[in-house]
Amino acid sequence: MANEDKKQSADIGLIGLAVMGQNLVLNMADNGYTVAVFNRTVSKVDDFLGDAAKGFDKVVGAHSMEEFIALLKRPRKVMLMVKAGDVVDQFIDLVVPHLEQGDLIIDGGNSHFPDTTRRTKALAEKGILYIGTGVSGGEEGARRGPSIMPGGNPKAWPLVKDIFQAIAAKTDDGEPCCEWVGEEGAGHYVKMVHNGIEYGDMQLICEAYQLMKDGLGMSPAEMHEVFAEWNKGELDSYLIEITRDILAFKDTDGSPLVENILDTAGQKGTGKWTGISALDLGVPVTLIGEAVFSRCLSAMKEERVKASKVLTGPKPSFSGDKKAFIEDIRQALLASKIVSYAQGYMLMREAATDNGWNLNFGGVAMMWRGGCIIRSVFLGKIKDAFDKNPNLTNLLLDDHFHGVIDRCQGSWRHVVSQAVQMGIPVPAFATALTFFDGYRSERLPANLLQAQRDYFGAHTYERIDAPRGKFHHTNWTGTGGTTSASTYQV
Repeated sequence: MANEDKKQSADIGLIGLAVMGQNLVLNMADNGYTVAVFNRTVSKVDDFLGDAAKGFDKVVGAHSMEEFIALLKRPRKVMLMVKAGDVVDQFIDLVVPHLEQGDLIIDGGNSHFPDTTRRTKALAEKGILYIGTGVSGGEEGARRGPSIMPGGNPKAWPLVKDIFQAIAAKTDDGEPCCEWVGEEGAGHYVKMVHNGIEYGDMQLICEAYQLMKDGLGMSPAEMHEVFAEWNKGELDSYLIEITRDILAFKDTDGSPLVENILDTAGQKGTGKWTGISALDLGVPVTLIGEAVFSRCLSAMKEERVKASKVLTGPKPSFSGDKKAFIEDIRQALLASKIVSYAQGYMLMREAATDNGWNLNFGGVAMMWRGGCIIRSVFLGKIKDAFDKNPNLTNLLLDDHFHGVIDRCQGSWRHVVSQAVQMGIPVPAFATALTFFDGYRSERLPANLLQAQRDYFGAHTYERIDAPRGKFHHTNWTGTGGTTSASTYQV
């Protein structure tokens, strides 16, 4: 059928035919929706229709913006799958002149949440609805069912709820891994934290790998067996699963491919954004921070090679029960993972308060149970915790999670101390344990820190025998006077 016969036939339109965009289109078509497609490089439209979308009657191509918009049913729904940043604004500027009040623009890329908040407000002034949604699960998730985290203008949600929930991954009990997250940039914020937790999970797994490889002298084949076993229990997750498979994968010469990959990690910025947001809000998201810094350190390959020839330390060696230590590593990984999620939820709670968002924390865990990179059985326990107590201040205080921490704590401490003795860096394991010890401490040494600040800068302090919020200054030297500096909170 010619496009002329398909005017206003499309349920939704998608701009941006890279792999993620293509796979989302095919997913929508599989679920019975007619999708119009457009790409700035117009030849990609014909390439897509003649290749990946060949035989899909519900995929309709357009060769101009005017033709694309004309294919959409009212209210029009336009989804952008383009590079985050200025490109999104450029496409919004191209699309808006062709839209009417009540039409909808959706940004499905990894946009920074303040940009989504700005765009939601600016388009609302023009009568255009806007959604910024996180889409997680990579290429396969986009094709077969991703985790989708939409936020923006609440009036927009009913327009795409059926489409998004149809194409989203489903939990074992059939629940779609997609629900409305919240206002303005809330959807992209939750996706950002998801990616930050992903950084943390990956770093923790890499530290477990290095402990087994360098500390216990295990081969990739032996580690493959360990991860295969771990994936049958409490650590059952997508990242453990793919680690299992990676460790068994052979290069063209028959050697383990993982050992032939250069040890320099890349990153696209969402982990960094999470760390910056944590600093802005004053939330100690230490594990994600260490995961980001570990990637930065890995990128200093040439400098590390030179340093390795100059700086000395212990050579890893282990004498003891190898099987028992592998179990210790498993328990340390589980306990550290709990801390990582606890910190991520602390950050989301503070961001929700700061921005006036009404986040459903149990719902967030449900959205992450399938389709996304951090999907795991573990997330069902987080949903249970918030279902039981929606006002839970920290996951560590939930009966289930502090029970697991209590059970794993001995192994966790043993692994961190052994790693230090062997000279194997475990920044994520160690910072998770340090955070736990700090969080459970009734008294920290910040009293001395405040005394120091007051001594050199007259920054004042609070007293244990006075009401909170009443600040004091001491003339420590007898020559400083009584004037104090103003105080502020992060």
